[in-house]
Amino acid sequence: ASDYHIYRMCVWPADQQKSDTRTVYIANKFPQHGHYIPQRFADNRIISSKYTIWNFIPKNLFEQFRRIANFYFLIIFLVQVSPDTPTSPITSGLPLFFVITVTAIKQGYEDWLRHKADNEVNGAPVFVVRSGSLVQTRSKNIRVGDIVRVAKDETFPADLVLLSSDRAEGTCHITTTSLDGETNLKTHYSVPETAVSQSVSRLESLQAVVECQQPEADLYRYHSQSDHPNPPHTLGPENLLLRGARLKNTKEIFGVAVYTGMESKMALNYKCKSQKRSAVEKSMNTFLIIYLGILLFEAILSPILKYAWQAENKWDEPFYNQKTDQERNSSQFISDFLAFLVLYNFIIPISLYVTVEMEKFLGSFFIGWDLDLYHEESDQKAQVNTSDLNEELGQVEYVFTDKTGTLTENEMQFRECSINGIKYQEINGKLIPEGMTEDSPDGANKEEELFLKAVSLCHTVQISYDQTDGPGDPFSHANGFSPQMEYYASSPDEKALVEATKRMGVTFIGSHGEIMEIKTFGKAEKYKLLHVLEFDADRRRMSVILQKPSGEKVLFTKGAESAVLPYSTSGEIDKTRVHVDEFALKGLRTLVVACRHFSADEYQEVDRRLHEARTALQQREERLVEVFNFIEKDLELLGATGVEDKLQDKVQETIESLRLAGIKVWVLTGDKHETAVSVSLSCGHFHRTMNILELVKQKSDSECAEQLIREDHVIQHGLVVDGASLSLALREHEKLFMEVCKNCSAVLCCRMAPLQKAKVVRLLKTSPEKPITLAIGDGANDVSMIQEAHVGIGIMGKEGRQAVRNSDYAIARFKFLAKLLLVHGHFYYIRIATLVQYFFYKNVCFITPQFLYQFFCLFSQQTLYDSVYLTLYNICFTSLPILVYSLFEQLVHPHVLQSKPALYRDISKNSLLSFKTFLYWTFLGFCHAFVFFFGSYTLMGEDTTLMGNGQMFGNWTFGTLVFTVMVITVTLKLALETHFWTWMNHFVTWGSIAFYFIFSLFYGGIIWPFLHTQDMYFVFVQLLSSGSAWFAIFIIVITCLFPDVIKKVFYRHLQPTSTQKSQVSVRLPPQTLQL
Repeated sequence: ASDYHIYRMCVWPADQQKSDTRTVYIANKFPQHGHYIPQRFADNRIISSKYTIWNFIPKNLFEQFRRIANFYFLIIFLVQVSPDTPTSPITSGLPLFFVITVTAIKQGYEDWLRHKADNEVNGAPVFVVRSGSLVQTRSKNIRVGDIVRVAKDETFPADLVLLSSDRAEGTCHITTTSLDGETNLKTHYSVPETAVSQSVSRLESLQAVVECQQPEADLYRYHSQSDHPNPPHTLGPENLLLRGARLKNTKEIFGVAVYTGMESKMALNYKCKSQKRSAVEKSMNTFLIIYLGILLFEAILSPILKYAWQAENKWDEPFYNQKTDQERNSSQFISDFLAFLVLYNFIIPISLYVTVEMEKFLGSFFIGWDLDLYHEESDQKAQVNTSDLNEELGQVEYVFTDKTGTLTENEMQFRECSINGIKYQEINGKLIPEGMTEDSPDGANKEEELFLKAVSLCHTVQISYDQTDGPGDPFSHANGFSPQMEYYASSPDEKALVEATKRMGVTFIGSHGEIMEIKTFGKAEKYKLLHVLEFDADRRRMSVILQKPSGEKVLFTKGAESAVLPYSTSGEIDKTRVHVDEFALKGLRTLVVACRHFSADEYQEVDRRLHEARTALQQREERLVEVFNFIEKDLELLGATGVEDKLQDKVQETIESLRLAGIKVWVLTGDKHETAVSVSLSCGHFHRTMNILELVKQKSDSECAEQLIREDHVIQHGLVVDGASLSLALREHEKLFMEVCKNCSAVLCCRMAPLQKAKVVRLLKTSPEKPITLAIGDGANDVSMIQEAHVGIGIMGKEGRQAVRNSDYAIARFKFLAKLLLVHGHFYYIRIATLVQYFFYKNVCFITPQFLYQFFCLFSQQTLYDSVYLTLYNICFTSLPILVYSLFEQLVHPHVLQSKPALYRDISKNSLLSFKTFLYWTFLGFCHAFVFFFGSYTLMGEDTTLMGNGQMFGNWTFGTLVFTVMVITVTLKLALETHFWTWMNHFVTWGSIAFYFIFSLFYGGIIWPFLHTQDMYFVFVQLLSSGSAWFAIFIIVITCLFPDVIKKVFYRHLQPTSTQKSQVSVRLPPQTLQL
């Protein structure tokens, strides 16, 4: 075995104590001597599901009985089970069982889908080194300390410390798109001592320890330090490969697992999945409490009045039914109260929850069936993961969106450039000066050639040749140019620029060690790479120093115009500045290119200074910056480039539609400040006329406060804030920061860690106004934000399925968000708002006559309706019309909703479920109930004979008359509310009334052997044989509904809403929503 090494990976946050560490033995080779206590680590399973087989029933029942209505009906059911109650326990037990079962099946099915997705990830095949050989196992079986092999284009199955790579220098390239949204290629380095241990046997014989901090969520904030100059060797974030990142441009690597499963940084950035509840459901709970109050009032008042009246002698029992002295003296208030509670309990409708569940579940299919939300190129349709939040799509006030892959396609395209003060465009792979045609002579002048060489040499691009697996000789392709050659760059701009110069005749062939080779119009040239001056956020430029084939030393620099133009002393500076501004106005990402030629003495001085700075033990960073600034001056300006980050289709129109709908859009991205601002401008999130305020690179709380106070007075502005400044602003000045944000018409947050994104969403969500938030993203770095927002939407992009799996809804492109909110959200909300209020209305109509009847039967708990009618009223007679209404209703045609986004404002802030509207529906219910009861009573009150043979009606006939009028009225009331009639609406509306009549004739017309009492025998037939009863039904129904019609006409003409105006102004051909 080789020597025993200790590699200490130090990634402490500033406030972390070093004692809080874990010790990982590579290949799980634990020490044989001494007192070693094994540490317990998490396994490598990822869990996004909520239930297991064992806890599903108790956990689901607990969640369901947290609902006020379910808990209430459980109590009522238990009361009914006791003897001497006026109604059977089946009347509330059966619907309760049905609701609980349907909801449990729905939630169980949704969680099963999550389990299925988790199993796919956890069961993915991986290779680990065990017992001296490579063994294939499943991802979930990886343990901390295992040496894992990862091949090209695979994702890392756990957080690994890189031990060795197949590249000669022991490096590997990865993309972290799914973690922080950055598409650029990042270089990671293996531990120097193990970089050469590429064979399985050599790795197996390795004896080493990695000591690292306990798992922490932060992806960015690392402080690396070394305690000893000899081994132990200090490792930093550049040695750590994070789960979810993807290996690129490297055949294979070996790494040791240090954080696994739910302890990996990606998983720690997930939020635990909590139950999301919609605003409508919260309103429903409020309404239920009010109705519970009405119920308790009626149930307490009834026994009080009963005892008050019974105290009068005139109500004494007849001689054959007299009470004993004991019965007279004992109070049965509690049992009477419970009996009245059971009698009136139907005022709170349990079937409301069944109908709402069915409406949400069935309604969610419309999103998947909508062809406008289908993306043909990727063959992906919209999918619904949680149907509980459909109506919330109609209430959104803030949209938080990721940038990379959500607003953009992740594709950079070269568009224009400026060389020596002349603007050029690329036409069919040629650089054509502005105003010239394509027929211009081939070949480039000296300035153009130098500019193209600078662009094709000043970068850190890597090349991958698909047909060679090993590192090979990159120059072997120089003569026969390989079509399989693929560039990998540290930024997408670099890749686009190198690909553009290739099309224009200056091709970067590759670099090997210090040699960089390009082909200039077919002629190969080799340059020696002497130094790379890396890009950093403060300098905002990068440079390379090269030795030309002629031996001359030259510096090529490229960077932001503010970082290059001030240091340029020659070249067309003013013209280039104008061109750069023009490019930026078109939404292009701009870079300025310059060069500097060194004499032999100048280069010696530069080389000496660089060497001193790079080997300095103290203040290395500061010294390097000083030297870089010394080198990058007296530049000769060559030109500028304009690259477009291709936006997704119709992003600008979508953001504009959302803005017109009153929705504020925030962009939260892990990307660089300049890139984010550039994309915000090009996608219409920021307008050119907008005053853009910047809260970036703030060092302290007080600086933050000053900046915020200074910015508070601007009227129309956009705000840019970065992750570090945001942390400072939220620490001390949260209120001030929120005030500024609310005054901004657009906010852009850049350099955001995943948990910071979630924190911003939570901040707005919990602000005093409690706005409804929506988060949309496509990568694993967006999962926390998606789970935190009221509604989370995953984009089926190129960054894996993490966001889609953890979202409530998934769509293929950002542009589909407009239809999802403005059309589907609008429809779902108006449907469910009417459904909820209509249910309360029809149950007030149902139970109030029962309460009024007690005044006429001395509160003897006599029921007005037969128990079969009590059970079937909500289940059969009035359930289908409202269910069909809640699936198909459209106040306005979908095309109108999309073309007039402002109509979304009509339903914002839960306006259709306001307290005023709720009171109106409740008042209407009481009014109609009084008309039903007293209308029927007036007709029959004075012992009137309504039968042809002189017979009078009894109490069951009276109750049936009230019930008949009620079924017809509440069904027709819904018909008045319906704007969009389909054949199904007609079928269930008229069919429900017809079914009631047919059922009643059968139920009362036959002696049923299994019924022990049949109070309703022949009652309905008798009622319908009376002409007076038919007249009464007609008059009462008209009396109830006519004022309603008058009110509708009156309001529509005097105070029409925007929605009502749209119904009149646009006459579209009658056609249903294309699904």
